[in-house]
Amino acid sequence: MKFLRIGEPGQEIEVASIDGLTGVDVRPAIAAGADPTTIDGMRLIQDAAASGDATIDLSTVRIGSPIAWPGKVICVGLNYRQHAAEAKMAIPEEPILFMKTPYTVQGAYDDVVIPPGSLKTDYEVELAIVIGRKAEYLASVEESRDYILGYAISDDVSERAFQLERGGQWDKGKNCATFNPLGPWVVTADEVSDPNALDLTLTVNGEVRQNSSTADMIFDVDYLVWYISQFMTLMPGDVINTGTPQGVGSGFTPGKFLSAGDVVEVSISGLGTQRHAFVDYSADGAK
Repeated sequence: MKFLRIGEPGQEIEVASIDGLTGVDVRPAIAAGADPTTIDGMRLIQDAAASGDATIDLSTVRIGSPIAWPGKVICVGLNYRQHAAEAKMAIPEEPILFMKTPYTVQGAYDDVVIPPGSLKTDYEVELAIVIGRKAEYLASVEESRDYILGYAISDDVSERAFQLERGGQWDKGKNCATFNPLGPWVVTADEVSDPNALDLTLTVNGEVRQNSSTADMIFDVDYLVWYISQFMTLMPGDVINTGTPQGVGSGFTPGKFLSAGDVVEVSISGLGTQRHAFVDYSADGAK
């Protein structure tokens, strides 16, 4: 099942979909106590959707972030072998972790705002894990799947000059508002047989920049959930961005960075497609 939120910003409603084309309003199930950020709650929503009428045409509505306000977004750096090679960096011995704030998360089709002074705004297609059960100090890698609600597409937008040339931690280049389009939906874990064998692609203005598979990940999905749980408590609705493959803008010589007017499309097999335009920042909100 696909779980998504539709409507104008701040007025989204919860919807479930089987085909990604039409949806069922599942607000009654949520009002009755089904929490869409938990595995048990999502099962109740699946039951409600199965008996409901798919009357909402998803092509006619705005699709927001499927997670209204994640408690945290944990990101994994340099987690693809070929990406580490293009960055001329050693394969990490342990996952590299950094954080993004909840306000970076937005809908898959919303505009992404280039911050003032940006010289190197970049893109990163990533598989996102959505946590569905409290996880801390997991005893084994094998039990990780019991804590995964589902999967989504994430574009971990970055400003490389802020990230790498201004000193301090990577967070500087990762936390500008709108820098994490998520969705268009969360696909429940039962529909993704092998998250470590998904195709990822990203295009800029129709040009293929990233084309890879999650099979190239250094640390796979199960390992990441186990590993991160050793350092922080994962809560329902938390998001893990699992890293990006080769082909990022900073990997080219000269770099291929984003400007206002560029359109990025991001796809992962079985999880759908994002499409968002990049626009310049305006203090009064005008674009």
